[in-house]
Amino acid sequence: MIQGLERPANALVTGASSGIGLAVVEQLLEDPRMATVMAVSRHAEESAALHALGERHGARLQLLSADLTADAGCASLHKRAEAAVDELHLVFNAAGMLHAPDVAPEKAVAAVRRATLEAVFALNTFAPILLIQALAPLLARQRPMVFASLSARVGSIGDNTLGGWYAYRASKAAQNQLLRTLAVEWRRTHRQAACVLLHPGTVDTPLSQPFQARVPEGKLFTAEFAARKLLAIVAATIPADSGSFRAWDGSEIPW
Repeated sequence: MIQGLERPANALVTGASSGIGLAVVEQLLEDPRMATVMAVSRHAEESAALHALGERHGARLQLLSADLTADAGCASLHKRAEAAVDELHLVFNAAGMLHAPDVAPEKAVAAVRRATLEAVFALNTFAPILLIQALAPLLARQRPMVFASLSARVGSIGDNTLGGWYAYRASKAAQNQLLRTLAVEWRRTHRQAACVLLHPGTVDTPLSQPFQARVPEGKLFTAEFAARKLLAIVAATIPADSGSFRAWDGSEIPW
C-alpha cells in the first residue's frame, strides 16, 4: 500500500463519511497490510455507512468526528489520532467543497462574494495544510509516508480555458501551491515522505451531482472506481514524486 513500507500501515482519511473518502476507507480496510484506518469527517461517529464498515472490520476502523475548518477541530483530531496509533504512513484528504446551501460556483465575476470565498477556501485550501501541521508529530520520519490530497483539474491555471467557478478554482490552485511548498520542505525534513495532489475526474458524488448533465458518456466515474485508481497512484508513489499533480490515470496535470 505504501512503497517500501515494511510494517503494517496506519492511515487517516478525511471526508470519510461519503463519496470518494468513504470508498477509500472501505478499500483500505480490505487490504490486510493496513493496521488501522482512521475515518474523519464532521459527523463520522454518526455515519451509518462508517458504522457498517466498523461492524465488519472491528477495531481496525476508528471513527473521529472533527471540523477541519476550526483550530479546535484540528487540535482534537491530533489528540485522538495520537491515542490510536504510534505513527501515520498515509494521510488521504478527501474533504472538499464545491457547493452548499448558501454556496454555488460563480459563472461571472459579478457573482463573487466574500462569504463564499471564505467558506470554500476554509475547507479546500486552509484545511489540508493545517491538517498536516496538526498531525506533524505522528508523521513517519524514518519510514515511507504519503500525504495525498484531492485537488481538481479546474485548479490548474495553465489548463483554465473556460473560466467561471472563481472560488473553487482559486481554492484548489492555492492548495496546490501550499502542498507543493510542503513537498519542497519535506525534501529536507522527511526524506522518505511524499506529498501528492490528485484529480479524481468527475465522480458521481453529491459534490458533482448538480453539474453532471454535460459530462461525456463514460467520463462519470463511481466513487469506488476513483478510489481504486487514486490508491493505485498512492501505492506507486515514491519520494521523487513528491510535489506532483496527477490525474486519476496517472498523467501529470500542468500547474
